[in-house]
Amino acid sequence: MASGKEIKWRIKTVKNTAKITKAMELISTVKMKKAQDSVLASRPFAIEALKILREIWDSLGESIYLKWPKSKKHRTLAVIISSNKWLCGWYNVNIFKKVASYIKENSTTKFDFITVWKKSMDFVVRTWNNLIEDYSEVIKDSVEISDSKKVSKNLVAKFRTWEYDKVVVFYSYYYSAITQKALAKQFLRIKKEDIVEYLEEIVWIKEEPKSTKEYKIEPDKATIADEVIPMILDMMFYEILLEAKASEHASRMVAMKNAKDSAWKKVFELTLSYNKARQASITKEISEIVSWVESMKD
Repeated sequence: MASGKEIKWRIKTVKNTAKITKAMELISTVKMKKAQDSVLASRPFAIEALKILREIWDSLGESIYLKWPKSKKHRTLAVIISSNKWLCGWYNVNIFKKVASYIKENSTTKFDFITVWKKSMDFVVRTWNNLIEDYSEVIKDSVEISDSKKVSKNLVAKFRTWEYDKVVVFYSYYYSAITQKALAKQFLRIKKEDIVEYLEEIVWIKEEPKSTKEYKIEPDKATIADEVIPMILDMMFYEILLEAKASEHASRMVAMKNAKDSAWKKVFELTLSYNKARQASITKEISEIVSWVESMKD
């Protein structure tokens, strides 16, 4: 058994760890609340835009953003959104597992990668995949739409070159403070099936019966497709980044809470060990005194 002095030193160390993790938990809680408010504020626009796209899909079917080319390139542009730092539980791991699973399922496809925040860049480099751009320094922790547009417009520009069949974004969707889900969302080419799946399975909006609404498209379909859809895509990518950031802070908050609870549990165990060691030392000293007194009688 360790000495009482050593156990006291360990107790002090673990208490300091508990204080640090508690402070990190509180910081993550504040950041998560701010990110959550931003997500809830931006989500209605993305949902309504997708609902309208679902309604007028047949009218815009010839748009480059919607239709498939005659011959496929079997090439995909993948965007991975992670965190800049660790200490956020399984947040990054779940996203990277999703990427690995998607690549395995599409083994005949060639992938090029764009990364947002440092851990995704490390993952792509470590797995020997083709990294073409990194936006870790462009997009800060407090996501601004002006920064997110730099990425989304670049994705649209690369897609319009016809080099890629599709653009897929890997990120974590924010359900609540304790629930997040890693997703592989096809950002381009826009598929009605993906829109329906997103609305029904992610945000729980069921497809309604054929609408009787009539949409008057002005000035013409081509202008709507070339001007409005990129604007919708900019906002959707901004919403994706907000979802990812809220998920990151929520994961870090939970991870730090678990670390804090584990630290205090360890302090309790070490305190018991210290008391036992101290009691054993006292008992030993008393036994030695009694033995000495008995020997003096003889």
